[in-house]
Amino acid sequence: MKSMTGYARATRQDGGLACTLEIKGYNHRFLDIQVFTHPPLPALEPDIRGYMAKRFSRGKIEVSIKIKDCDAPIAVAINREAARSYREAASRLAEECDLDEKPSLALLFGMAGVLEIETTRDEARYWGIIEPALYTAADQFEAERVREGRRTGEDIRAYIDILERMKEKISVQAPLLEASLQEHIRGRFAEVLGDAVDETRVLTETAALLMKYTIGEELCRLGAHLEEFREEGAGNAAAGKKLDFLCQEINREINTIGSKTPQLEVSRAVVAMKEALENIREQLRNVE
Repeated sequence: MKSMTGYARATRQDGGLACTLEIKGYNHRFLDIQVFTHPPLPALEPDIRGYMAKRFSRGKIEVSIKIKDCDAPIAVAINREAARSYREAASRLAEECDLDEKPSLALLFGMAGVLEIETTRDEARYWGIIEPALYTAADQFEAERVREGRRTGEDIRAYIDILERMKEKISVQAPLLEASLQEHIRGRFAEVLGDAVDETRVLTETAALLMKYTIGEELCRLGAHLEEFREEGAGNAAAGKKLDFLCQEINREINTIGSKTPQLEVSRAVVAMKEALENIREQLRNVE
């Protein structure tokens, strides 16, 4: 069992090239991978996203990469038309304000669009430093999700224990239901017929009510769901979706038991089971 939340950070450096890579994980119903690179490296994003999709199956995952390249070749071009326009505008303004000044070269270089700078980025070289950082950070990220998932699993198993104890309490009460119904029906017949109670009729009516109120099948299915829940949680590292489905099935059986059985002890057990199941569902929101 693994959590969906986590954080990891890795750095790599090769000469004048340095990479800082961070991975953050959040709860999400599905797998949502977002890649942020600075400077933008659109050609490398599919490889990064594909690798993370192979490693993780659920959660919102953000991968942030910052590259510092001190050796990157830079091409500088001058936009002469823009420079002339700025110079003419500055000269007119100086003349109108009666200033004996001319626009300086520093002023023109500081104006937008005069200098056009293009950095040549070797993405194959960048990938050579991003790839090992990505592998290291992904390993750390997964280890943290496993540690957090282990703690979450312990909490969930404690609530499963509660569900199983309450199921056993209800199982003990279930045979008492037939005797209670039989006595109730016999009392109703006695009110009407006095001592002339037809025992066969009592048994027939009891059987009819038991068909309506018996919870044996629900208890059997509930036990099977709880057993499957334990097995799935122990054997499947990414069991979140399956466990969430099993919670729905467990909830259905608990609701049916509560609606079919009027016994006070059963009602109390059902309330305890609903509370435990709600806590399990809350924990599962963070399980991959």
